[in-house]
Amino acid sequence: MILNERDARHEHILQAARQIMTAARTAPKGKGIDIIEVALITDEEIKQLSDTMIKMVEEHGMKFFLRDADNILNAECVILIGTREQAQGLNCGHCGFSTCAGRTEGVPCALNSIDVGIAIGSACATAADLRVDTRVMFSAGLAAQRLNWLKDCKMVMAIPVSASSKNPFFDRKPKQENKD
Repeated sequence: MILNERDARHEHILQAARQIMTAARTAPKGKGIDIIEVALITDEEIKQLSDTMIKMVEEHGMKFFLRDADNILNAECVILIGTREQAQGLNCGHCGFSTCAGRTEGVPCALNSIDVGIAIGSACATAADLRVDTRVMFSAGLAAQRLNWLKDCKMVMAIPVSASSKNPFFDRKPKQENKD
């Protein structure tokens, strides 16, 4: 039997992505409370995410969303990592408020944000160990948050995954908006 790497690549990437998701899940959590959500999207969902990112440019004008929207189309899959908002009750003041009860609605608990960061770090370290290409994208994460793919998560980040001869998520040129 001869198995060409190109013929096995997609399934390999999905297997690697599953391991990356496990790494995000098993990453340490503040106070040991798990409020992290992790999911994987492929195919049509990647296209839907890209289309949503393009539409968002009209609202906020951040042109790099166009580049990132085009860029994720080069991914075999995209991993989404987010956190549900839940104050951890430490009254630590790290969020800028002296008590958890005094926090303004919509201001995330700092531990929630830190937990997402640790999960992303663990996920990306695993991706590096598996020799697959990734990049953390808040732009794609924000679009996934808008689509509510990670139910009720207030902070979502996206990690596109690829295995090609050159990492498609780096050395990127800005994409210009069509003026049609």
